[in-house]
Amino acid sequence: MTLARMFAYTRFGLPFWRLMAMKAFALALLTCIAWTSVCPAFPITESPAGARLILADWQDPASLPPRFRNHCAYDRLSSRYYCSDHCGPEYQLYYCKTESFGCCRINYGYCDWKGLLRCAP
Repeated sequence: MTLARMFAYTRFGLPFWRLMAMKAFALALLTCIAWTSVCPAFPITESPAGARLILADWQDPASLPPRFRNHCAYDRLSSRYYCSDHCGPEYQLYYCKTESFGCCRINYGYCDWKGLLRCAP
């Protein structure tokens, strides 16, 4: 490519090199958008420190301490068993660790990164 061609103006009033830079940027942007829309997001199963996460919503009643294994029932919507331990109807006991446990609506409780119980709205 000659120097005269590189600094020549296109019909859009832009220098040739700037038009090519804009085309390269647009191509890179479209490639990035296409790439991110194709790649599915994986659920996080481990914390950054390497410790296993506590998936409290998917706990089997057998994994609960014995004192919380009462008033257990089968939830048809999620096709799994849960225990309510005197929480009341439509509530489930969530056990994150010995210091953090309690009642939340079924399928709305979770344990955060610090192992504390949270109830989603």
